[in-house]
Amino acid sequence: MKGQIAKGVVALSIFIFLLSKVSCDRDLHFCGIWRHGQRPPSLSFDILRGCGQISIAADESSLNVRGQIAAQCQRSGTHRLDRQTLGEDGETHFCLYWEPLQDQLKLQVGERNFTLCWPSGMPDDCCTYLSYGSNAPEAAYGIADGMIENDITTRKTLTAYTFNGSAVQCATFCPKRSRGDAQVSMTDQTAVEPLCALSSELELKDDFRGIDINSSHVKGMTPEPTIHLPPALKRAAKNNSRVVYTFFKNNSMFQVDHEDVRVLDDVVEISVENQVIQNLAEPIRIGFHHDAIPKAHSRKCVSWDTRKDPMKVNWSVEGCKTHQRGAKHTECLCDHLTYFTVLVQLEPRPVRHLLALTAISSLGCIVSFISGIALIVFLCRSTHTNNRRAKDPATPIHLGLAVSLTFLHLLFFFTGVLANVGGQDLCVMIGAGLHYALLSTFSWMGIQVFHTFWMVYMVFRPSPSLCVWNLLGFVLPAVPIVILVAVGDIYGLRQVASTEDVGNPYLMCWMKLNPKSLLAQHLTNSTMLAALVSAGLLMLFLVYREIRTRDEWRKNQVAFLSIWGLSCLYGTTWALAFLEFGPFSNFITFLSCILNSFQGFLLMLRFFMLEWMRKHAVRIKESPAKACHMPTSPSTISQEPLEPLCSSS
Repeated sequence: MKGQIAKGVVALSIFIFLLSKVSCDRDLHFCGIWRHGQRPPSLSFDILRGCGQISIAADESSLNVRGQIAAQCQRSGTHRLDRQTLGEDGETHFCLYWEPLQDQLKLQVGERNFTLCWPSGMPDDCCTYLSYGSNAPEAAYGIADGMIENDITTRKTLTAYTFNGSAVQCATFCPKRSRGDAQVSMTDQTAVEPLCALSSELELKDDFRGIDINSSHVKGMTPEPTIHLPPALKRAAKNNSRVVYTFFKNNSMFQVDHEDVRVLDDVVEISVENQVIQNLAEPIRIGFHHDAIPKAHSRKCVSWDTRKDPMKVNWSVEGCKTHQRGAKHTECLCDHLTYFTVLVQLEPRPVRHLLALTAISSLGCIVSFISGIALIVFLCRSTHTNNRRAKDPATPIHLGLAVSLTFLHLLFFFTGVLANVGGQDLCVMIGAGLHYALLSTFSWMGIQVFHTFWMVYMVFRPSPSLCVWNLLGFVLPAVPIVILVAVGDIYGLRQVASTEDVGNPYLMCWMKLNPKSLLAQHLTNSTMLAALVSAGLLMLFLVYREIRTRDEWRKNQVAFLSIWGLSCLYGTTWALAFLEFGPFSNFITFLSCILNSFQGFLLMLRFFMLEWMRKHAVRIKESPAKACHMPTSPSTISQEPLEPLCSSS
């Protein structure tokens, strides 16, 4: 008898344990592996009001979410899924999140987040305690490794999972929540669960003159947001006089997909029922109190952009102005009603005037590419038709620089297009190619510096052969690229955020934003650029010291052309990248963008001007013997970079 009782107790304990695993959670967190085929994938959903059941089903080409669990949300539709979102092996991880206290339903497929029901103020009834229903049939395509919270339900591949809900008064979970008009303080927040959104209504009477809405400041806690509604809201609301405002806190579903930005814990929703309010004559003011944000991390007031895909998190700065009232206080002035918060930019900071800089770079790259082709043709023809240039050892070096720089401008021009068309896989190759072109350009610029040094101070020794230059300029830069590709997770799709629209970043193929890529960038680009700029500036100083005592130095156009031409050759314009800070950062950014994107054009212009001045000087000479007296001292530098000084003497 005792043995039977003991077995009964054990069985009852196991039953209670299993029951608790499937029916004791207030919300729902279900994950699994979607096994699909190669057909175009899609997501369909149909969410109804009420409290019944919700099911998530999958087959070869579609993922379906249907159910009756929402208090206020009622939506349906079909969304085409990007093939890049899904796993290449036919298996894609997904998760379904349901939060009844905010009537919020979210689906994550791969790295994409889809919001099926947006959060709202706490409803009266919550569809909660969702329990796992009966098993669906097995199939080759469907949902494998179904998991509730962190517990595996089955390893089999099923066609669907169903969960049954129970209607419970939401006040059961938020007993200290208070509702009322704006004059009622929201007290005792220490006992309120974070997901219990504080929601209130305000009646806009005929004599409405604006109002300040303040939630209570609990000692020892971060103060809640404050709202100021202007008189202009009453005129814009017309016949509807009821305003609803809701304070959300610690809601992860408001977070964006980008790893380099995050929103504050506080989100405020302000709305007028069944009416879109925008272009207010006087903005509403929302004050956010938060932990101290360092100056290195920019912050922007953002609002929910309803004009874009409503299933994605779209925060936009349009219609809002940001006033930073200190490290712990940000005030937002917005001319419309929707969701509001503060978007904090992690490293790197967003780029100002990104659209203008992109337009300048694109124009400069295409002009430089055409100029580079013209310069390559000019140098190739010069080596065959001009005996003097054919003997000049600097011409192959100029040709190598022109080839690498032209290739760099070509790849940079197309990197944005290829990032949007080809996706992650193509961006690995394009990013590696762009990095190689940049290192090759830096290498040839360094060779220019070394060759000039050789011509000035080692006149009586022959310079290294062309094979050595090609090895240093074309082969050596490929070594770190091959190593970085072998390491992996270095190159790929790069998102560049803009201060004008943080939620809509510019895509390009480059090095990713992760610790390995940042380390690789510092070891290759930053180190090589610092060495190149230092050597280039030193060589410019040496050139200036050689020519400043000459009579030709007084001829401004010749002197300027010499120094300016050498600046292009030695890459000193890239030194502006180290000066993009302080009050003149915008000016330096635009100057650096113009000079470096048009560098191919400037280089071509330099050579064509030198050729024109040389021919012009020869024509005006009375005698060929007076054309140029070449010294035999180390100042023989006039063969190449100082040729115009000699030609016009």
